[in-house]
Amino acid sequence: MFTPRAQNPALAASLTVLAAAFAAGTTLLAKALGTGVLGPEMHALQISFGRFLFALITISCATAVLHPKFTRPHLGLHAGRSALGWGGVTLMFAAAAFIPLSDATAISFLNPVFGMLLAIPLLGEKVGPVRWSAALIALAGAAVLTRPGGEAIELGAVLALCSALCLGAELILIKRLSGREGPLQILFINNAIGLLIAGFAASFVWQAPTLSQWLALAGIGVLMAGAQACFVNAMARADASFVAPFFYAALVFAAIYDAAVFRVVPDAVSILGACIILTGAGLLAWREGRVRAPFPAPRK
Repeated sequence: MFTPRAQNPALAASLTVLAAAFAAGTTLLAKALGTGVLGPEMHALQISFGRFLFALITISCATAVLHPKFTRPHLGLHAGRSALGWGGVTLMFAAAAFIPLSDATAISFLNPVFGMLLAIPLLGEKVGPVRWSAALIALAGAAVLTRPGGEAIELGAVLALCSALCLGAELILIKRLSGREGPLQILFINNAIGLLIAGFAASFVWQAPTLSQWLALAGIGVLMAGAQACFVNAMARADASFVAPFFYAALVFAAIYDAAVFRVVPDAVSILGACIILTGAGLLAWREGRVRAPFPAPRK
């Protein structure tokens, strides 16, 4: 599942688009749970618990089947990575209840931008004019999507920005882990620790889910595990610079899902902000692909 494969660009592109569809689906289900579509409104902390619970179950099944070789883990890095990942996921689920899915998805593409900016002081990386330009362009798009003056939408955009910041910081720890441990081991430990954190936090806001809510929570976990598996396999079959742009299809899927389920259609501001962010993120992905860094796997 995580071993290098023969190069197959067509399959890599298809797997990446499928990963994008799955990732957008998790945000759709989180919005349905957080806005009361499937029962009483569910707190983002509880939605996050369901995401980690069912993702861990899915990854545990994959581990049992594949029998990967586990090495001694760096628990300190795993704990920090899991805490940041849990924070990013929870904030994104909270944001989905306030803003259009297309806006939340577009802002999530700032993850690698924040990761690049944080790598300067934390990893001592040098950033050239192309990467600085990409970051400034993407951040300008995020400023458009905050829509000053619209209280609910502005709050949702701020939550999504905080989510992107947490997940961008998580990328720093993922870089440090990826060179010393296998992908499936990292995913398993991450979701196990994340479940402990999410379970403790959710205990303060817990309400008994309905059957439909349990099914939605399970769907979030399974879809995210599927998105991660598809993306990792895509990366094994093509260069990162080729794969990365196809994941931007998540923005299209998010808009389609939102229109179909919530009758929310992106307006001119959403389209403008998303285009600006995609320009910056695309420029950064192109630059990273020419150098060495892979595009980050989808996280929710």
